[in-house]
Amino acid sequence: MNNEERIIIFDTTLRDGEQCPGATLNIDEKLAIAKQLARLGVDVIEAGFAFASPGDFQAVSKIAETVGQENGPVICSLARAIKADIEAAASALKPAAKGRIHTFISTSDIHLEYQLRKSRSEVLAIAEEMVAYAKSFMADVEFSPMDAVRSDPEFLYQVLERAIAAGATTVNIPDTVGYTTPSEFGALIKGIKENVPNIHSAIISVHGHNDLGLAVANFLEAVKNGARQLECTINGIGERAGNASLEELVMALHVRRQYFNSFLGRPTESEEPLTNIDTRQIYKTSRLVSNLTGMLVQANKAIVGANAFAHESGIHQDGVLKNKLTYEIMDAQLIGLTDNQIVLGKHSGRNAFRTRLKELGFELSESELNKAFVRFKEVADKKKEISDWDLEAIVNDEIQQAPDLFKLELVQVSCGDRARPTATVTLRTPEGEELTDAAIGTGPVDAVYKAINRVVNVPNQLIEFSVQSVTEGIDALGEVTIRLRYESQVFAGHAANTDIIVASAQAYVNALNRLYAYLRQSQKQEQVTAQQI
Repeated sequence: MNNEERIIIFDTTLRDGEQCPGATLNIDEKLAIAKQLARLGVDVIEAGFAFASPGDFQAVSKIAETVGQENGPVICSLARAIKADIEAAASALKPAAKGRIHTFISTSDIHLEYQLRKSRSEVLAIAEEMVAYAKSFMADVEFSPMDAVRSDPEFLYQVLERAIAAGATTVNIPDTVGYTTPSEFGALIKGIKENVPNIHSAIISVHGHNDLGLAVANFLEAVKNGARQLECTINGIGERAGNASLEELVMALHVRRQYFNSFLGRPTESEEPLTNIDTRQIYKTSRLVSNLTGMLVQANKAIVGANAFAHESGIHQDGVLKNKLTYEIMDAQLIGLTDNQIVLGKHSGRNAFRTRLKELGFELSESELNKAFVRFKEVADKKKEISDWDLEAIVNDEIQQAPDLFKLELVQVSCGDRARPTATVTLRTPEGEELTDAAIGTGPVDAVYKAINRVVNVPNQLIEFSVQSVTEGIDALGEVTIRLRYESQVFAGHAANTDIIVASAQAYVNALNRLYAYLRQSQKQEQVTAQQI
């Protein structure tokens, strides 16, 4: 397929998605997501903003080296239209077989006046110069006029023409503040195609936020008018109300491909997919991003929500039992869900465990498999039946943990309607010392958290505590997600256990470990700065 006949999926979960408050990821977590995005089949991974911080630079470089193979996705780094940003992006992307620098500058009058404090002519010159500078490092350069939808169209056309002439191979049209509507966005893309003389030399991309809940609709209208790259995130996470959701876009283009075929110059009846995405990897990718970021997926979320394929109405149930197409427009197996729920039990061996995990799409090292198998046996002793959902929770809980600093060794609680909730905890410190303390709280979880705080002694504010059942039944695994705030930073923790108190304690320790690692890293940077001074 040539560029006019397919849609390029540009994933920015690791860049714009991570800007969602509380969704901060460490390098190992970013790498795990990047590997899964490659399995999903995205065409471009925006791995980060290399100049933003040493951590971002390292993450972009590591992803470029590990995931940016010849047969893998393009690895991209964002860069302001500033030489230092572009140089950092180029340096971080060196290990990638296919790298892309994505540079941007604002073009709306409100941004020019209040943010940049520059004239239109100055912005025009900067855009042209910096695209050319990025081009001197690599052939693949993307340019974004930030806040494009609120820019004067005639000025926007000029900027895009200059950027393409300077070497931009992709021009991205961002709805930076989630302001536009589908008809307006479609008209803007059409206007660009008709009024930028050299637009045929570049791919038109779109980027949009969901402030009015219209991001996906805007993108689909853009496709009808000539956009061929969609910049989106898993679960729609991102700044403020989030970005256009990858899974919604991909499945809309898949389910309604015969409607969209004509806009891409294909025969209407063609069944060929419009993207390179392996849709069977969608659900697994969604769960991975949710677990690592601590951003829960709402039950009624399209495609990947818990209720996306659930039917409670008797009329709907009757119809689905007779023929799924009566009330389902897509098969749950298309996104990687399976009807095969009961898989393994306490008598199952390591090989059966390994095989089933492979079928579910997990690729574990021998040490990760050993850790997950030990945990599986512990859960299997408590539950009669182990489902795919349980296996997924077990694996995610064991191999996607926070920095291994404080370790929870013991948690005991005493509570009841005639007793004051009391908790005793034992933690092993990063130095290997075992510390035990106890506390009284308003409930067992509150008591556990207060006891842990006495040991760890890191100031924080608990801003979110949520519990979800992995499967049905009294013996279900419970997944706990918590979020802590320290100054302006938010840190998430996640854990699963048949004992919800233990899960709550472990999730809290995971979040504290992320916070503690952040504090240690900040101290190191301060010491380095002090030495340089």
